[in-house]
Amino acid sequence: MSRPTSRPPHLLHVFSTFDVGGPQIRFVQLVEALGGAFEHRVVAMNGENRAMARLPASAPVELVDFAPDKRRPLRNLWRIRRRLGELRPDLLVTYNWGAVEWALANALRPVCPHVDIEDGFGPEEAAGCLPRRNRLRRLAYRRARCVVVPSRTLESVALDDWRLPRRQVLYLPNGIDLSAASAPPDRELLARFGLDRGEPLIGTVAALRPEKTLGRLLEAFRLGVAEPGRPGRLVVVGDGPERPALEARAAELGIEERTCFTGYLERPARLLGALTLYALSSDTEQMPISLVEAMAAGLPVAATDVGDVGSMLDESNRPYVRERRADALAGSLAGLLDEPERAARIGRANRQVARAHFSEAAMVERYRAVFDGAAGPAEAA
Repeated sequence: MSRPTSRPPHLLHVFSTFDVGGPQIRFVQLVEALGGAFEHRVVAMNGENRAMARLPASAPVELVDFAPDKRRPLRNLWRIRRRLGELRPDLLVTYNWGAVEWALANALRPVCPHVDIEDGFGPEEAAGCLPRRNRLRRLAYRRARCVVVPSRTLESVALDDWRLPRRQVLYLPNGIDLSAASAPPDRELLARFGLDRGEPLIGTVAALRPEKTLGRLLEAFRLGVAEPGRPGRLVVVGDGPERPALEARAAELGIEERTCFTGYLERPARLLGALTLYALSSDTEQMPISLVEAMAAGLPVAATDVGDVGSMLDESNRPYVRERRADALAGSLAGLLDEPERAARIGRANRQVARAHFSEAAMVERYRAVFDGAAGPAEAA
Protein backbone atom coordinates (compact mmCIF):
# COMPACT_ATOMS: atom_id res chain seq x y z
CA MET A 1 0.00 0.00 0.00
CA SER A 2 1.35 3.43 -0.93
CA ARG A 3 1.88 6.08 1.75
CA PRO A 4 -0.55 9.02 1.91
CA THR A 5 0.57 11.82 -0.37
CA SER A 6 -0.18 14.38 2.37
CA ARG A 7 2.94 13.55 4.38
CA PRO A 8 6.62 13.24 3.47
CA PRO A 9 8.30 9.84 3.52
CA HIS A 10 9.18 8.56 6.99
CA LEU A 11 12.77 7.27 7.27
CA LEU A 12 13.97 5.14 10.19
CA HIS A 13 17.75 5.48 10.70
CA VAL A 14 19.53 2.89 12.87
CA PHE A 15 23.00 3.65 14.25
CA SER A 16 25.15 1.68 16.66
CA THR A 17 25.59 5.04 18.43
CA PHE A 18 24.30 8.53 17.80
CA ASP A 19 27.31 10.09 19.48
CA VAL A 20 29.26 12.57 17.35
CA GLY A 21 31.19 10.92 14.53
CA GLY A 22 31.45 10.91 10.75
CA PRO A 23 28.15 9.15 9.90
CA GLN A 24 26.25 11.21 12.46
CA ILE A 25 27.71 14.51 11.20
CA ARG A 26 26.71 13.57 7.65
CA PHE A 27 23.20 12.73 8.87
CA VAL A 28 22.95 16.20 10.45
CA GLN A 29 24.12 17.75 7.17
CA LEU A 30 21.48 15.86 5.21
CA VAL A 31 18.63 16.64 7.59
CA GLU A 32 19.42 20.36 7.50
CA ALA A 33 19.80 20.45 3.71
CA LEU A 34 16.75 18.30 2.92
CA GLY A 35 14.46 20.34 5.16
CA GLY A 36 10.93 18.97 5.28
CA ALA A 37 11.33 16.58 2.35
CA PHE A 38 11.53 13.63 4.77
CA GLU A 39 10.62 12.82 8.36
CA HIS A 40 13.30 11.02 10.35
CA ARG A 41 13.36 8.70 13.34
CA VAL A 42 16.64 7.62 14.88
CA VAL A 43 17.53 4.50 16.86
CA ALA A 44 20.85 4.55 18.74
CA MET A 45 21.63 0.97 19.75
CA ASN A 46 23.84 2.02 22.68
CA GLY A 47 21.53 4.82 23.84
CA GLU A 48 24.08 7.60 23.15
CA ASN A 49 22.53 10.56 21.33
CA ARG A 50 24.88 13.53 21.70
CA ALA A 51 24.68 14.24 17.95
CA MET A 52 21.06 15.37 18.47
CA ALA A 53 22.50 18.61 19.87
CA ARG A 54 23.96 19.35 16.42
CA LEU A 55 20.48 19.52 14.89
CA PRO A 56 18.33 22.67 14.82
CA ALA A 57 15.35 22.57 17.18
CA SER A 58 12.93 22.52 14.25
CA ALA A 59 14.55 19.50 12.55
CA PRO A 60 12.01 16.75 11.71
CA VAL A 61 13.90 14.16 13.79
CA GLU A 62 12.57 11.98 16.61
CA LEU A 63 14.51 9.57 18.81
CA VAL A 64 13.12 6.05 19.15
CA ASP A 65 13.99 4.07 22.27
CA PHE A 66 15.21 0.53 21.79
CA ALA A 67 17.25 -1.41 24.34
CA PRO A 68 18.88 -4.46 22.69
CA ASP A 69 19.29 -7.72 24.59
CA LYS A 70 22.85 -8.66 23.62
CA ARG A 71 22.71 -11.99 25.45
CA ARG A 72 19.77 -13.31 23.40
CA PRO A 73 20.38 -12.51 19.71
CA LEU A 74 17.44 -14.51 18.32
CA ARG A 75 15.02 -12.82 20.71
CA ASN A 76 16.60 -9.50 19.73
CA LEU A 77 15.81 -10.14 16.06
CA TRP A 78 12.20 -10.94 16.94
CA ARG A 79 11.91 -7.71 19.01
CA ILE A 80 13.41 -5.66 16.16
CA ARG A 81 11.02 -7.26 13.71
CA ARG A 82 8.09 -6.39 15.94
CA ARG A 83 9.33 -2.81 16.37
CA LEU A 84 9.61 -2.40 12.61
CA GLY A 85 6.05 -3.60 12.27
CA GLU A 86 4.90 -1.01 14.82
CA LEU A 87 6.78 1.89 13.22
CA ARG A 88 6.13 0.92 9.59
CA PRO A 89 8.72 3.32 8.08
CA ASP A 90 8.69 4.07 4.38
CA LEU A 91 12.42 3.30 4.39
CA LEU A 92 14.79 1.60 6.81
CA VAL A 93 18.31 3.09 6.71
CA THR A 94 21.01 1.13 8.55
CA TYR A 95 24.54 2.33 9.25
CA ASN A 96 27.50 -0.02 9.44
CA TRP A 97 27.94 -3.31 11.29
CA GLY A 98 26.35 -2.06 14.52
CA ALA A 99 22.92 -1.95 12.84
CA VAL A 100 23.16 -5.27 10.99
CA GLU A 101 20.50 -6.93 13.19
CA TRP A 102 17.89 -4.49 11.87
CA ALA A 103 18.90 -5.32 8.32
CA LEU A 104 18.67 -9.04 9.10
CA ALA A 105 15.28 -8.69 10.78
CA ASN A 106 13.91 -6.92 7.72
CA ALA A 107 15.59 -9.14 5.11
CA LEU A 108 13.72 -12.38 5.79
CA ARG A 109 10.23 -11.03 4.97
CA PRO A 110 10.67 -7.29 4.38
CA VAL A 111 8.47 -4.90 6.32
CA CYS A 112 9.76 -1.95 4.29
CA PRO A 113 12.42 -1.05 1.71
CA HIS A 114 15.97 -0.92 3.04
CA VAL A 115 19.11 1.09 2.27
CA ASP A 116 22.40 0.36 4.02
CA ILE A 117 25.11 3.02 4.38
CA GLU A 118 28.62 1.77 5.16
CA ASP A 119 31.43 4.01 6.38
CA GLY A 120 34.14 1.59 7.45
CA PHE A 121 35.17 -0.74 10.23
CA GLY A 122 35.97 -0.81 13.91
CA PRO A 123 39.35 -1.89 15.31
CA GLU A 124 38.40 -5.57 15.19
CA GLU A 125 38.32 -5.41 11.37
CA ALA A 126 41.16 -2.96 10.78
CA ALA A 127 43.29 -5.73 9.24
CA GLY A 128 40.45 -7.14 7.13
CA CYS A 129 36.81 -8.20 7.25
CA LEU A 130 35.92 -11.14 9.47
CA PRO A 131 34.56 -14.10 7.44
CA ARG A 132 31.57 -14.67 9.75
CA ARG A 133 30.57 -11.03 9.46
CA ASN A 134 30.89 -11.19 5.69
CA ARG A 135 28.42 -14.08 5.60
CA LEU A 136 25.95 -12.18 7.77
CA ARG A 137 26.36 -9.05 5.64
CA ARG A 138 25.53 -11.00 2.48
CA LEU A 139 22.38 -12.31 4.14
CA ALA A 140 21.40 -8.96 5.69
CA TYR A 141 21.92 -6.82 2.59
CA ARG A 142 20.69 -9.24 -0.09
CA ARG A 143 17.34 -7.45 -0.42
CA ALA A 144 18.54 -3.89 0.19
CA ARG A 145 17.60 -1.40 -2.51
CA CYS A 146 21.24 -0.31 -2.41
CA VAL A 147 24.36 -0.31 -0.24
CA VAL A 148 25.98 3.13 -0.21
CA VAL A 149 29.76 3.38 0.21
CA PRO A 150 31.83 6.61 0.36
CA SER A 151 35.13 5.14 -0.81
CA ARG A 152 36.44 3.09 -3.71
CA THR A 153 38.22 0.84 -1.21
CA LEU A 154 34.94 0.00 0.50
CA GLU A 155 33.27 -0.43 -2.88
CA SER A 156 35.78 -3.17 -3.67
CA VAL A 157 35.16 -4.81 -0.28
CA ALA A 158 31.39 -4.83 -0.86
CA LEU A 159 31.80 -6.37 -4.32
CA ASP A 160 34.63 -8.82 -3.68
CA ASP A 161 34.33 -9.81 0.00
CA TRP A 162 30.61 -9.39 0.62
CA ARG A 163 29.80 -10.56 -2.94
CA LEU A 164 27.05 -8.04 -3.47
CA PRO A 165 25.90 -7.52 -7.08
CA ARG A 166 27.32 -4.53 -8.95
CA ARG A 167 23.85 -2.96 -9.41
CA GLN A 168 23.33 -2.88 -5.64
CA VAL A 169 26.52 -1.01 -4.63
CA LEU A 170 26.54 2.78 -4.96
CA TYR A 171 29.71 4.84 -4.61
CA LEU A 172 28.68 8.17 -3.07
CA PRO A 173 31.53 10.24 -1.59
CA ASN A 174 31.05 12.48 1.43
CA GLY A 175 30.74 16.22 0.89
CA ILE A 176 31.11 19.27 3.11
CA ASP A 177 30.21 22.93 3.33
CA LEU A 178 33.34 24.16 1.57
CA SER A 179 32.89 27.78 2.60
CA ALA A 180 32.64 26.92 6.32
CA ALA A 181 35.78 24.76 6.19
CA SER A 182 37.80 27.49 4.48
CA ALA A 183 36.67 30.31 6.80
CA PRO A 184 39.26 32.20 8.91
CA PRO A 185 39.95 30.65 12.33
CA ASP A 186 38.15 31.76 15.48
CA ARG A 187 40.73 33.95 17.23
CA GLU A 188 38.96 33.84 20.58
CA LEU A 189 38.99 30.03 20.46
CA LEU A 190 42.70 30.03 19.63
CA ALA A 191 43.43 32.32 22.57
CA ARG A 192 41.39 30.13 24.92
CA PHE A 193 43.61 27.14 24.14
CA GLY A 194 46.86 29.10 23.96
CA LEU A 195 47.24 28.44 20.24
CA ASP A 196 47.83 32.06 19.22
CA ARG A 197 51.59 32.23 19.78
CA GLY A 198 52.70 32.04 16.16
CA GLU A 199 54.26 28.56 16.40
CA PRO A 200 53.53 25.78 13.86
CA LEU A 201 50.39 23.82 14.74
CA ILE A 202 49.95 20.16 13.78
CA GLY A 203 46.31 19.21 14.22
CA THR A 204 43.90 16.34 13.98
CA VAL A 205 40.13 16.05 14.44
CA ALA A 206 38.91 12.66 15.63
CA ALA A 207 36.72 10.77 18.04
CA LEU A 208 39.19 9.47 20.62
CA ARG A 209 38.58 5.77 19.96
CA PRO A 210 41.08 2.90 19.58
CA GLU A 211 40.91 2.66 15.77
CA LYS A 212 42.05 6.29 15.43
CA THR A 213 45.40 5.13 16.89
CA LEU A 214 46.19 8.56 18.28
CA GLY A 215 48.98 7.09 20.39
CA ARG A 216 50.81 6.67 17.07
CA LEU A 217 50.38 10.39 16.40
CA LEU A 218 51.75 11.29 19.83
CA GLU A 219 54.81 9.10 19.20
CA ALA A 220 55.24 10.53 15.69
CA PHE A 221 55.11 14.07 17.07
CA ARG A 222 57.80 13.22 19.61
CA LEU A 223 60.01 11.59 16.97
CA GLY A 224 59.49 14.06 14.13
CA VAL A 225 58.97 17.36 15.91
CA ALA A 226 59.70 17.43 19.64
CA GLU A 227 62.83 15.28 19.74
CA PRO A 228 64.73 17.20 17.00
CA GLY A 229 63.77 20.41 18.81
CA ARG A 230 61.55 21.83 16.07
CA PRO A 231 59.02 24.44 17.21
CA GLY A 232 55.41 23.38 17.11
CA ARG A 233 52.43 22.12 19.06
CA LEU A 234 50.14 19.15 18.56
CA VAL A 235 46.40 19.92 18.69
CA VAL A 236 43.98 17.01 19.20
CA VAL A 237 40.38 18.08 18.63
CA GLY A 238 37.74 15.66 19.88
CA ASP A 239 36.72 13.54 22.82
CA GLY A 240 36.07 9.92 23.59
CA PRO A 241 36.95 6.96 25.82
CA GLU A 242 40.65 7.01 24.93
CA ARG A 243 41.29 10.54 26.20
CA PRO A 244 42.63 9.69 29.71
CA ALA A 245 45.03 7.10 28.27
CA LEU A 246 46.20 9.50 25.57
CA GLU A 247 46.84 12.29 28.05
CA ALA A 248 48.82 9.85 30.19
CA ARG A 249 50.80 8.74 27.13
CA ALA A 250 51.64 12.34 26.22
CA ALA A 251 53.04 12.77 29.73
CA GLU A 252 55.08 9.56 29.42
CA LEU A 253 56.56 10.82 26.15
CA GLY A 254 57.42 14.18 27.69
CA ILE A 255 55.26 16.14 25.25
CA GLU A 256 52.35 17.09 27.51
CA GLU A 257 53.37 20.75 27.50
CA ARG A 258 53.36 20.74 23.70
CA THR A 259 50.08 18.85 23.27
CA CYS A 260 46.64 20.46 23.46
CA PHE A 261 43.59 18.24 23.96
CA THR A 262 40.66 20.54 23.24
CA GLY A 263 37.91 18.03 24.02
CA TYR A 264 34.67 18.05 22.08
CA LEU A 265 34.23 21.18 19.95
CA GLU A 266 31.12 22.18 18.09
CA ARG A 267 32.21 23.13 14.57
CA PRO A 268 35.88 22.09 14.86
CA ALA A 269 36.51 23.71 11.47
CA ARG A 270 36.83 26.95 13.46
CA LEU A 271 40.40 25.88 14.29
CA LEU A 272 41.46 24.44 10.94
CA GLY A 273 42.53 27.74 9.38
CA ALA A 274 45.13 28.21 12.12
CA LEU A 275 46.85 24.86 11.53
CA THR A 276 50.12 24.49 9.69
CA LEU A 277 49.37 20.94 8.64
CA TYR A 278 46.86 18.19 9.29
CA ALA A 279 47.68 14.71 10.58
CA LEU A 280 45.75 11.45 10.41
CA SER A 281 47.04 8.39 12.24
CA SER A 282 44.18 5.87 11.95
CA ASP A 283 44.44 2.13 11.47
CA THR A 284 41.15 2.13 9.57
CA GLU A 285 39.36 4.84 7.59
CA GLN A 286 37.49 5.01 4.32
CA MET A 287 36.72 8.62 3.39
CA PRO A 288 37.13 10.79 6.51
CA ILE A 289 35.01 13.95 6.58
CA SER A 290 37.65 15.61 8.76
CA LEU A 291 40.20 15.06 6.01
CA VAL A 292 37.96 16.73 3.43
CA GLU A 293 37.56 19.67 5.81
CA ALA A 294 41.34 19.91 6.18
CA MET A 295 41.74 19.88 2.40
CA ALA A 296 39.12 22.61 1.99
CA ALA A 297 41.02 24.65 4.58
CA GLY A 298 44.09 24.46 2.33
CA LEU A 299 46.19 22.21 4.55
CA PRO A 300 48.93 19.75 3.59
CA VAL A 301 48.39 16.34 5.17
CA ALA A 302 50.61 13.75 6.85
CA ALA A 303 48.65 10.49 7.07
CA THR A 304 48.66 6.73 7.34
CA ASP A 305 47.81 4.91 4.12
CA VAL A 306 44.29 3.67 4.84
CA GLY A 307 41.10 3.54 2.79
CA ASP A 308 40.90 6.19 0.10
CA VAL A 309 43.10 8.70 1.95
CA GLY A 310 45.92 8.66 -0.60
CA SER A 311 43.64 8.95 -3.63
CA MET A 312 41.54 11.73 -2.06
CA LEU A 313 44.50 14.07 -1.74
CA ASP A 314 46.25 15.94 -4.52
CA GLU A 315 49.00 13.94 -6.18
CA SER A 316 51.64 16.26 -4.71
CA ASN A 317 50.58 15.24 -1.19
CA ARG A 318 50.77 11.49 -1.75
CA PRO A 319 54.46 11.06 -0.78
CA TYR A 320 53.40 12.05 2.76
CA VAL A 321 50.84 9.24 3.03
CA ARG A 322 52.87 6.42 4.53
CA GLU A 323 52.77 3.08 6.31
CA ARG A 324 50.94 2.66 9.60
CA ARG A 325 54.03 3.24 11.72
CA ALA A 326 54.98 6.08 14.05
CA ASP A 327 58.39 6.57 12.44
CA ALA A 328 56.86 6.81 8.94
CA LEU A 329 54.30 9.35 10.12
CA ALA A 330 57.06 11.27 11.92
CA GLY A 331 58.99 11.49 8.65
CA SER A 332 55.95 12.98 6.91
CA LEU A 333 55.44 15.55 9.67
CA ALA A 334 59.08 16.58 9.59
CA GLY A 335 59.20 16.71 5.80
CA LEU A 336 56.24 19.08 5.59
CA LEU A 337 57.52 21.31 8.39
CA ASP A 338 60.99 21.52 6.86
CA GLU A 339 59.69 22.70 3.46
CA PRO A 340 57.03 25.31 4.27
CA GLU A 341 56.77 26.68 0.73
CA ARG A 342 56.23 23.23 -0.73
CA ALA A 343 53.75 22.44 2.06
CA ALA A 344 51.80 25.61 1.25
CA ARG A 345 51.62 24.63 -2.46
CA ILE A 346 50.37 21.18 -1.49
CA GLY A 347 47.72 22.74 0.73
CA ARG A 348 46.47 24.97 -2.08
CA ALA A 349 46.28 21.97 -4.40
CA ASN A 350 44.30 20.00 -1.81
CA ARG A 351 41.83 22.88 -1.57
CA GLN A 352 41.26 22.72 -5.33
CA VAL A 353 40.61 18.97 -5.16
CA ALA A 354 38.07 19.45 -2.36
CA ARG A 355 36.25 22.16 -4.29
CA ALA A 356 36.13 20.06 -7.44
CA HIS A 357 34.98 16.76 -5.94
CA PHE A 358 33.62 16.98 -2.39
CA SER A 359 30.88 19.62 -2.21
CA GLU A 360 27.99 19.22 0.19
CA ALA A 361 25.45 20.27 -2.46
CA ALA A 362 26.40 17.39 -4.77
CA MET A 363 26.29 14.87 -1.91
CA VAL A 364 22.87 16.09 -0.71
CA GLU A 365 21.26 15.79 -4.14
CA ARG A 366 22.53 12.26 -4.60
CA TYR A 367 21.22 11.21 -1.17
CA ARG A 368 17.89 12.87 -1.96
CA ALA A 369 17.68 10.67 -5.06
CA VAL A 370 18.60 7.55 -3.06
CA PHE A 371 15.95 8.19 -0.39
CA ASP A 372 13.28 9.22 -2.89
CA GLY A 373 13.96 6.23 -5.10
CA ALA A 374 14.06 3.69 -2.28
CA ALA A 375 11.13 4.92 -0.14
CA GLY A 376 8.51 3.26 -2.33
CA PRO A 377 5.77 0.81 -1.38
CA ALA A 378 6.92 -1.92 0.99
CA GLU A 379 7.26 -5.47 -0.23
CA ALA A 380 4.68 -7.87 1.09
CA ALA A 381 5.26 -8.81 4.70
